[in-house]
Amino acid sequence: MNHEALIAAAEAWLAQDPDAETRAELRAVLDSGDEAELADRMGSRIGFGTAGLRGLVGAGSNRMNRVLVGQAAAGIGNYLLAKAAPGETPSVVIGFDARKNSRVFAQDSAEILAGMGITVVMYDRFVATPLISFAVRCQGLSAGIMVTASHNPRGDNGYKVYLGGANGGSQIVEPSDVEIAAEIAKVAATTTFAQLTKSTNYATVPEQAIDYYFELTGRLLHPDAVRQPLKIVYTPLHGVGWAWLQRMLAENNFAEPILVAEQVVPDPAFPTTPFPNPEEDGALDLAFATARSQGADLVVANDPDADRVAIAVRDSASASGYRPLTGDEIGLLLGWEVATSRALTSRGGTLAESIASSGALAAVARLTNLKHVETLTGFKWVARVPNLAFGYEEALGYCVDPEHVPDKDGLTAALVLIELAENLAASGRTLLDQLEVIQRQIGYFLTAQVSIRLESISAVKARMAAIEAAPPATVAGLSAQVRSIAEAYPDLPFTPGLRIDLEADRRILIRPSGTEAKLKCYLRVIGATRAEADAQLAGLTAAVRELLV
Repeated sequence: MNHEALIAAAEAWLAQDPDAETRAELRAVLDSGDEAELADRMGSRIGFGTAGLRGLVGAGSNRMNRVLVGQAAAGIGNYLLAKAAPGETPSVVIGFDARKNSRVFAQDSAEILAGMGITVVMYDRFVATPLISFAVRCQGLSAGIMVTASHNPRGDNGYKVYLGGANGGSQIVEPSDVEIAAEIAKVAATTTFAQLTKSTNYATVPEQAIDYYFELTGRLLHPDAVRQPLKIVYTPLHGVGWAWLQRMLAENNFAEPILVAEQVVPDPAFPTTPFPNPEEDGALDLAFATARSQGADLVVANDPDADRVAIAVRDSASASGYRPLTGDEIGLLLGWEVATSRALTSRGGTLAESIASSGALAAVARLTNLKHVETLTGFKWVARVPNLAFGYEEALGYCVDPEHVPDKDGLTAALVLIELAENLAASGRTLLDQLEVIQRQIGYFLTAQVSIRLESISAVKARMAAIEAAPPATVAGLSAQVRSIAEAYPDLPFTPGLRIDLEADRRILIRPSGTEAKLKCYLRVIGATRAEADAQLAGLTAAVRELLV
């Protein structure tokens, strides 16, 4: 887009922007004459991709703001109306977290969709993302919208979309996302924000519907379990998780955890952690400090919209005094709990994990006579597995109640993990002891992630292309079989990236993040002993870091 076109696009955006803050922001960019900044904001728009929208909050078509969100809401509305059966009125549930402008974006969406004649219900408080998936599934709604950027950096916000129908409550996939994107583009090209019909004729999600979610979570627990209460530290990382987990624990007779005081109140500024992702180095430092001061047994953390959960166990060998379990270790613990329960009751089902996960659930499935499936990364794929009993991805996402929440749910996963830890404590054991028991039976599947954060998503694509153009012949001194992910998994939809298979069951998966400017490498080894696997993983991790430089 040339200079004149950028100026014209910016002026047109200014003319329709209802937000004084973003109008002033874009005007300042125009007045500054900063061509690069103007091109960054107006030369493209945030694409409707992984489950919806996600990006920096600010002015312009390449930022999250009221104009962009209004266009998205209208496009989704047009899509739902076009797909509705004759005489059917589409229905949508909307929720929002504590990110900047989340409530405003949700209200704009509700008013626009209601103005289109669509039945809308909206949560009247900060809500955890799993409650949207739950509402779509259990209330039989046409769609759900959650305004959140989940665990993205603090300057971001986003817009996650769920659809009803055959896979009700699951995140959107192709071709729905492409069709919705086309409808959004039509709105953006023909209609200003002021021209969108708006109505306040929408309802609040009824309390009975919320009560039902909590009622169902209790059914995930063992009614005759013997528990030894543990001292637990909890942090929502400045997000919305605490209000929901607090009620869940209380209604199931668990003691209230010790809170990380600096992080318990929802705060869009995320003052103690610029990257509010439990996987990020340093994100749990305050939780560990609180745990040390209180002599806690366990640390539990949700990400800001509470669809993910992290857990760390007291461990004197760790520098912090606590060892965070990897996403794959948590997935193995939860998968084993579900699988052994189903094996005992003959309920059957399928264990699912993403291709970036460890593959250990395949061994668990063989032992328990269940099915096992690998999917692409992202819960929009995991949750769609037929007859799903349990699904996870290594990025701390777990689905322990697929019948009612076909998405990752960090609240119910936290509840089940806490119960498991306290069940084990009653017999003098820990989560680490349980992992050892499982791994002795299936092998030591150990994983690690090596990621590099770049300046933009385009830079990530360029780095990925460079590796694909000159793939390594060896890694860590081992011969490498390099295939595209598409070649390695021909039955799955296309996704960019490489799979590198090495000798002795060692594997590397390299792929660009779908939501952040990151290149991610997932490493997996399988050892006959813990010491053997630890040594293999350390060597592989060092070699991959060199590969990415």
